[in-house]
Amino acid sequence: MSSQASEIKTNLLSGLTVALAMVPEAIAFALIAQVSPLTGLYAAIIVCLLTSLLGGRPGMISGATGALAVVMVGLVVNHGVEYLFATVILMGILQIAFAVFKLGKFIRMVPYPVMLGFVNGLAIVIFLAQFNHFKMIDENGITSWMSGEALYVMLGLTLFTALLIYLIPKVTKFIPAPLGAIAIVSFITIYFNLETKTVADLGSIGGSLPEFRIPNINFDLETLRIVLPYSFLLAAIGLIETLLTLNLIDDMTDTRGRPNKESMAQGIANIVTGFFGGMGGCAMIGQSMININNGALKRLSGIATAVFLASFILFLSDWIEMIPLAALIGVMFVVAEKTFEWGSLRLFGKVPKQDIFVGLLVGGVTIIADLAIAVIIGVIASALFFAWEHAKKINVIEKKNKKGWKVYELQGTLFFASVQNFQDLFQYKTDPKDVIIDFKNSKVVDHSAIMAIDNIANKYKNAGKKLHLVHLSPECLEILDTARDMVEVNLIEDPKYHVADDKLS
Repeated sequence: MSSQASEIKTNLLSGLTVALAMVPEAIAFALIAQVSPLTGLYAAIIVCLLTSLLGGRPGMISGATGALAVVMVGLVVNHGVEYLFATVILMGILQIAFAVFKLGKFIRMVPYPVMLGFVNGLAIVIFLAQFNHFKMIDENGITSWMSGEALYVMLGLTLFTALLIYLIPKVTKFIPAPLGAIAIVSFITIYFNLETKTVADLGSIGGSLPEFRIPNINFDLETLRIVLPYSFLLAAIGLIETLLTLNLIDDMTDTRGRPNKESMAQGIANIVTGFFGGMGGCAMIGQSMININNGALKRLSGIATAVFLASFILFLSDWIEMIPLAALIGVMFVVAEKTFEWGSLRLFGKVPKQDIFVGLLVGGVTIIADLAIAVIIGVIASALFFAWEHAKKINVIEKKNKKGWKVYELQGTLFFASVQNFQDLFQYKTDPKDVIIDFKNSKVVDHSAIMAIDNIANKYKNAGKKLHLVHLSPECLEILDTARDMVEVNLIEDPKYHVADDKLS
């Protein structure tokens, strides 16, 4: 078989595997959002197809996700599903605006400990989410854990599926291991007539393709007031999860995705989804990992996934509903295991404690709260740690020049976090009549730094001493107040960098 034919086969079979794994996920997320199973499946088809065709990260799979579903449920309960469709459309518009202004590049600023916490936290979320399928609802609507023979059969089939996924590649690589495992376990379940939960227990997936329709709502300011906050939150969560997944796949495949193009595709997909009765979506890390681990790195895999999902709804719903949930749970257990960065456990004691803390913080918040919140908290924590560490790295070298003047050669970065340490470096009362502060080996970064220089100038002035400031940038001179007349300009040696200050904008 030629390499091109082999690549096509890999992407098609991987698309089939991913489609099978997406069915229970899409239905489950739809139920979380309290909308019909087909609403979740429509989103999976449309979002997956359009992002695969138009996106900036071939091989990444998008569809309905739990992170979005938990936000949507409040809107659906309080205002109805029609408002959800309008919200998804506005969500897409906001994501397109994000792409137009080329804001995707900022995802590169997410520190590695945050990425590590995101990956490990999400792996645990994927793992824990599967246990919801081990619950039963009786005729009175009371939920309880499985027990007895039903539990043992479910667990046995789940573990057997996971074992097959590891064993099949040792026998053959003709088909993706997860697809082979699903087929074998499904055959055993049907042939031996085993009593266990199937896809049908989640809801029927049979139906027709979605039709274009405008949400049945009033298009006025009151509606905008309702949907806008949800749209902002959904757009932010969707983009964060998508772009972090894109970064992860970049690292795994040693390639480079295009964040802004992916954001644009995501926005277009969500707008279309909203007009076709879908619940919207974003990147799905679990299904993306199945695809990447199968070696499917082309757009064809995502297109095939969408086509297979559509065929399930139109022609194969009876067959797909017979697949035991245990087989799909086993696949997701393996995905969680392969997604978790086990090597990160060896980092304890080898990397700075603050990096360990940030990774654990992001992972923990991802598990107990929300991915977007976790990433934002992680970035803020990393920035604070960075500021704190750099704040301590400011000092002076003291010397005297030929005139007997005291010279302070400043070392380090002067910014908001280091100004207190900076002001403590000087001996205002005991210094001689003339004092020089040399900024040649330092950098003045922000307005807080400028204010600190002015403050020191005032202290020396009040002490009856003359302060000389050398090697400050011309921009610093424009902002200084009291200290402006103390700056000695050297056009050749003075630096040319800019200060982050609103006065100059």
